[in-house]
Amino acid sequence: MTPVRVAMIGCGGMARYHLHQMLRQQHTTQVVALCEPSEEQFTATARIFEEAGLAVPPNEPDLQKLLETFELDAAFIITPHAYHFEQAKACLESGLDVLLEKPMVMNAQEAQDLIKVRDRTGKLLVVAFPGSLSPQVRQASAWLHSGKLGKILSISATVWQNWGPATVGTWRQDPALSGGGFLFDTGAHMLNTVVDLAGEEFSEVAAFLEHHGRPVETLGVVIGKLKSGALVTLHACGEAIPSCASNIYVFSQKAILRTGVWGEFLEIQREKEEKFHKVRVPTSLGVWEQFLAVRNGEIPNPCPPEVGLRMARLYDAIQRSASQNGQVVYC
Repeated sequence: MTPVRVAMIGCGGMARYHLHQMLRQQHTTQVVALCEPSEEQFTATARIFEEAGLAVPPNEPDLQKLLETFELDAAFIITPHAYHFEQAKACLESGLDVLLEKPMVMNAQEAQDLIKVRDRTGKLLVVAFPGSLSPQVRQASAWLHSGKLGKILSISATVWQNWGPATVGTWRQDPALSGGGFLFDTGAHMLNTVVDLAGEEFSEVAAFLEHHGRPVETLGVVIGKLKSGALVTLHACGEAIPSCASNIYVFSQKAILRTGVWGEFLEIQREKEEKFHKVRVPTSLGVWEQFLAVRNGEIPNPCPPEVGLRMARLYDAIQRSASQNGQVVYC
């Protein structure tokens, strides 16, 4: 297999996390160039290549110049949320397939516009939600959407992290760059995985968000109703003790499913069973490996921009409700 020539757009901490997995896939992947304006972040990323005994790819901080200079097949965009739309649009229009870090864009309008760009260019766009791209959530979704577990009755999800104290002074607490706080950052995984498991959009939402003295929200509770009538509760605590974890319970007529917002595990308790049982699925090296599987036609795209649009619509509704002191809004 000819390695896919990819540019890493953004080289911060999250990019380095993904890069460790990507360098384990050198038979399928060639990182051709980096696009990082911060010398500090570039240096930290270069160290990963050096430690792996690999040449450090050239860094071109100007995205348009990068797209004009290098022969590429794909781009992996891992930048602050406010940049996602324009950067993804530029890469798609340059003929590249795109893996785009979460959340896909800042709002539902940008999501709709990006879908139009994807349709016009005919290129592949995958949103890098590890939940949707995980074999665990794909299995759970397949069961739920096939009807084998009966109708979904309700979903309860919680995510927690010491996000507020840990991100002080970073772009994640700058509303202009982040588009939101904990619920739109780490909590975006919860919103996305819940709508993925539900397989449908919300009809009604009521939400309360608290900033806890910070520029963006770090605490949130949401109750909602899906179009099918199933009920949903979402709880995000970004002021927890040092930690980062989650739980999602899906209650259906014939079973209870339990997973995490990143799809890191999957358990099921069926009728007449007394406890949960672990569901075994194929192992995964993460979102890049799954992106390549989609690109090669091995699996359907589990996280197209339409999934990103569903999540954006949900967050938009949450913000509208919270701005009205928890009043129910109709989606």
